[in-house]
Amino acid sequence: MKVVECYRGVQSSAYQAVRKVMGLKVVAAMSCALLLGAASVVSADGYKAGAPAQNADEIRPILIGQEMPKITLTTPEGKPFDLNKAMAQKPTLLVFYRGGWCPYCNLHLAALRKVEKPLKELGFQIIAVSPDKPEELTKTDEKHSLGYTLLSDSHATAIKALGLAFEVDAATRVKYKTYGIDLEKSSGQDHHLLPAPAALLVNKDGLVTFSFISPNYKVRVDNELIMAAAKALK
Repeated sequence: MKVVECYRGVQSSAYQAVRKVMGLKVVAAMSCALLLGAASVVSADGYKAGAPAQNADEIRPILIGQEMPKITLTTPEGKPFDLNKAMAQKPTLLVFYRGGWCPYCNLHLAALRKVEKPLKELGFQIIAVSPDKPEELTKTDEKHSLGYTLLSDSHATAIKALGLAFEVDAATRVKYKTYGIDLEKSSGQDHHLLPAPAALLVNKDGLVTFSFISPNYKVRVDNELIMAAAKALK
């Protein structure tokens, strides 16, 4: 299996290929799949599904080389979507974003349109997932004219299963409402959970081969790194 990783000092051949393309930027950007000093959370304790973290810095997400759990999401039309079945058809760029209300997420979703065609030429598909309820996905799609798949994880099943979920505290929720952001309205649920923004490459066997996860919601993987990783893993 080809992987892109920097885990406990072990660098794969695919990682070296990405590094050759991207230079030292990769070394700074990829460390045990987490960024901005939070890598120790993963390397020290490992992947932990289930109970959400108290904040984004404490998440313990799925690691490179691990198998994706069984996940069913919801389409914008409200129909169940078997994520594992879809990923078994072709390698996947799986993106988790906070919601259509998040300006940083909207910028990232729009930017992904630029790599949709080259990724497709490499055999990849793009699937983006958020806690937004299905009808909110339609609004996001119409806003950006996206050509890739948006799915709802309004019950936070997927983000909990992947160790990406954290609970937004009461003070932050109050602050969000002053900006016109209502998490309960967006998701249709009262769990107050969000994912740390993430981009995973998953092969047809359901194994994570590349991971870029940022506890800082302002930081997202750039297209150049996605393409370098996809080409190295092809």
